[in-house]
Amino acid sequence: MSTGSTSDAGSPGGTGASTAQEVPASTRGPVLVVGTGLLGTSLALALANAGVEVQLSDTSPTSLALARDMGAGRPRAEGDPEPQIVVVATPPDVAAQVVVRELAAHPGAVVTDVASVKERVAAQVRAAAGPGAGRYVGSHPMAGRERSGAAAADSDLFAGRPWVIVGQGADPHAELVVRNLAVDVGATPVRMGAAEHDAAVAAVSHMPQLVASLVAARLESLGESALALSGQGLRDVTRIAASDARLWSAIIVGNAPAVVDLLRRLSDDLAGLLAGIESAVDPGEPGLTGEPGGPGQAPLIAPGAVGAITDVMVRGNAGRARIPGKHGGAPRRYAEIQVLVPDSAGQLGRLFSDIGEAGVNIEDFSLEHSAGQSAGIAQVCVLPAAAQRLEEELDARGWRVVRA
Repeated sequence: MSTGSTSDAGSPGGTGASTAQEVPASTRGPVLVVGTGLLGTSLALALANAGVEVQLSDTSPTSLALARDMGAGRPRAEGDPEPQIVVVATPPDVAAQVVVRELAAHPGAVVTDVASVKERVAAQVRAAAGPGAGRYVGSHPMAGRERSGAAAADSDLFAGRPWVIVGQGADPHAELVVRNLAVDVGATPVRMGAAEHDAAVAAVSHMPQLVASLVAARLESLGESALALSGQGLRDVTRIAASDARLWSAIIVGNAPAVVDLLRRLSDDLAGLLAGIESAVDPGEPGLTGEPGGPGQAPLIAPGAVGAITDVMVRGNAGRARIPGKHGGAPRRYAEIQVLVPDSAGQLGRLFSDIGEAGVNIEDFSLEHSAGQSAGIAQVCVLPAAAQRLEEELDARGWRVVRA
């Protein structure tokens, strides 16, 4: 199932994944999707939109009916044509046994799974599937949302996202079939080994999920007056804490070795930070003292406190700077323009329209609301060369640009 969430805002009014449907799909149906949750239904919708015949299967009649009613395909019935591809979109703790079952049930089909854990699933399939294991190709689309289930499905979910292909032990033809499937729904195939994949997603997906949940858990008993001060930083850090606890329990347990290693390193970092900050705690100090420069002057800060904090922040800056940019590769620096947007119908749409008429492309966008306020701050990221012109255009059109 999904390990992450889509957070790239992109440019309003962009073309999205629909451009991928302008050419005929390479995938030949029927494609049987087993599991009609977020990923399974999103994939089925994308394939159906590309004109590929999709069959659906799920142990939950309600989930199956919802995916069908959304236009994702039709439930597989006895006598239906044999699928060319089977996509197992079940939680990782049952993915291997479902893959083995589907390999046996459909001896002419290529079978893949989209679970976010690959090494354990692949090992179990190889041990149980016998000669049919060559038709199995592990895969994992790096796409998702904090919401789960068919109701949250989106046919554009995979657009522009990496789709990991684990081809170890698979027939080359089977691997090509799964690569084509990824491309047909707008994703970018990335070949990795199973262990390499699991170590990578532990760092970029699984640990961040746990950290977000830990931070959000500290809010459970916080007073309402304190929560009213929440800003965008807290919302950014805790957004994925709304994810499905049952699904993530299966994911983390399935990738336990890699996650435990990272959590131990994080624990070491926290211990160092805590020791440094604790040195600055002086419960007997009410305020200014006579040290170091005489009466009424502030005391020296305890050794180690500033260094510990600075070390974490500097390393965090360096790590953050390594996250790929909008189009992959090194991140680009954008100019950020802040605009006050009234909280009323049509205002955000008017802002996008005015920016478009000014001939400026939005590279990234976010909207921050303050509790109890009747306006929000739109943070519009553009290429630096266009920033001054856009500010002038927005001023002329009556927008209040908030200048630093």
